[in-house]
Amino acid sequence: MTTGTGPERTIGQLVADATHDVQGIVRSEIALAKAEVSAGAKVMGKGAGLLGGAAFVGLLGLVFLFHTLAQVLGIWLPLWAGYGITTLLMFVVAAVLGLLGKKSLDKAKPAPSRAIAEAQQTIATLKS
Repeated sequence: MTTGTGPERTIGQLVADATHDVQGIVRSEIALAKAEVSAGAKVMGKGAGLLGGAAFVGLLGLVFLFHTLAQVLGIWLPLWAGYGITTLLMFVVAAVLGLLGKKSLDKAKPAPSRAIAEAQQTIATLKS
């Protein structure tokens, strides 16, 4: 049976077209998931770097604290005030870096939520 616009397509052709369309949808869903995960990983990397910096500066602050205590106990001179201020400054820097790193990690969303929602919609559409 033919229509005025041309011959009807066979079931095999329709199945092949549907298969091709589903493959395209799956590929685009995978690309979306990759994009979401890589963006979240970049934010997590930044947060981890800031937390690493905070740990390093905190360790340096601890070294200065011990050096300050040794100076204060060994020689009761005003030199200890300089070491005390340096130690306090190092801990403040460590606290700021730690808070920035935590804030950055809290904002990270490595799960591909949009891709998952799109895939669920696609499955629901294909089932109905």
